Amino acid sequence: MAASRHSRKRRTPSADVDSSATRLSRNSDLPAILLDLDGTLIDSVYQHTLAWAVALRSEKIELPLWKIHRHIGMSGTSFIRELMREVNSKRGKSAKQVERLNTKHDVEFSKMRLAELPGAQQLLDHFEKIRLRWAIATTSDKKQTKTLLEIIRIPPHVPVIHGDDVKNAKPSPDVFVEASERLAVPIDDCIVIGDSVWDVLAAGRKNALGVGLLTGGYSQEELERAGAFRVYADPADLLIHIEDLGIPGE
Repeated sequence: MAASRHSRKRRTPSADVDSSATRLSRNSDLPAILLDLDGTLIDSVYQHTLAWAVALRSEKIELPLWKIHRHIGMSGTSFIRELMREVNSKRGKSAKQVERLNTKHDVEFSKMRLAELPGAQQLLDHFEKIRLRWAIATTSDKKQTKTLLEIIRIPPHVPVIHGDDVKNAKPSPDVFVEASERLAVPIDDCIVIGDSVWDVLAAGRKNALGVGLLTGGYSQEELERAGAFRVYADPADLLIHIEDLGIPGE
């Protein structure tokens, strides 16, 4: 993994992310921010693409990388089921095969070199500086989320919602709804920031404002067609234009 990862102590169960003291210390006059992790804060989308390609080949499933990439951002299980239908609608897909593919992907992904995206840490530091209410909401499972969070610094009070916390992963809005509830903020008073059309679609289903980043490989047109209010190049570009979202800048 990336040598630039920051080693930090993870929060303990006693650090209650939903404490009333933490909520009261935040700025309630501003919208809350719900951030995706993979591809939004961490440069990991194409690493996922390559890891899935290896996993699929291990099951003798050959697909071009561009087609795999178009599904990144979904949950692994949804991703596999949809791709399998595209390969051959009559081909069986057992629960054991889905599990094998997920496991192989995780093994290959763990070998990849990862780094934070430009401006990611500065954006999060700015949120803290202005006492913004914010949370991480990712489809990745608990184990993978823990690995990704070693790359950036997340304050102990910030809720981190992962795929294991919800019944339905993206493009279902469940992970964002759970994050808004942890913050005690109505979902329609939240801004969802993500790199895929699945993030933006999920936000729109619950009337949250969707903001897209180009870091996931989707075009501005695709993100806007999915419902993005604004589209930025990366977290650094978003921070430069943060006032566009009604949030104070530096």
